[in-house]
Amino acid sequence: MQCHLNFKNITLMKITVIGAGNMGGAMIKGWAKHGEHELTITARTEKTLAHFKEVFPSIKTSRDNAEAVKGADIIVLAVKPWLIEEVVLQIRENIDFDKQVILSVAANILTDKLREYLGNPFAKVMYVMPNIAAEYFESMTFLAPANDVPEDIVEQVRQLLLIIGKVKVCKEKEVAAGNMLAGCGIAYIMRFIHAMMEGGVEMGLYPAEAQQIAMQAMKGAVAVLEGSGMHPAVGIDKVTTPGGLTIRGLNELEHAGFSSAVIRCLKAGLVK
Repeated sequence: MQCHLNFKNITLMKITVIGAGNMGGAMIKGWAKHGEHELTITARTEKTLAHFKEVFPSIKTSRDNAEAVKGADIIVLAVKPWLIEEVVLQIRENIDFDKQVILSVAANILTDKLREYLGNPFAKVMYVMPNIAAEYFESMTFLAPANDVPEDIVEQVRQLLLIIGKVKVCKEKEVAAGNMLAGCGIAYIMRFIHAMMEGGVEMGLYPAEAQQIAMQAMKGAVAVLEGSGMHPAVGIDKVTTPGGLTIRGLNELEHAGFSSAVIRCLKAGLVK
């Protein structure tokens, strides 16, 4: 199938994001801070749109989804899964399927289903799963294009997503596991930091101080693993001495079922 969309040599993309909630909002803020591309966003309330317009005056805002997609290079559907069909029905008559790419951020709305809603089996669609760290250019985003989307378009979308963090191009069946590790995983990591804070408070630290220490420890662990490329178990061994404090704490974690609990929480979110 011939593709008429060509992003090569285009420095400016026109991006329409439908939905400015937690996930859509994080993507919008990341792209807006970067400042290279033209953004149009829609939301259900004027209050939400006014907030974004105040912080990022260059953003175009609209309450009309159908009007907002006109002329866009990229359309991002960042609404809840149960709203996808409704939104697609609003916009599909205004989509130029030869020229526009549609990204769905809605969990478990795969490309075949999205094409069904769009009424076009050849629509250039991709299933995308970022996380809320996109606002700070630290998302771990999973990009799963429909099988017949041209590679050059996939690469251009990947480059766009690289603005807001790291990107893994993958099959749709891989997105669920990736989301549990990187999307939901952010909440699990924050829960761990919160638990460290509570422990710090019990030992006499103020909450804000304990939070800063816990976050810096987390950053330090990531820096060691990224800088060295070592397996986490090797890093743990470097900190752990026979009879020392670290091994006592690690053993307490395992007595409480720490590793098993982490694995179970990751698997709990997989849709059967």
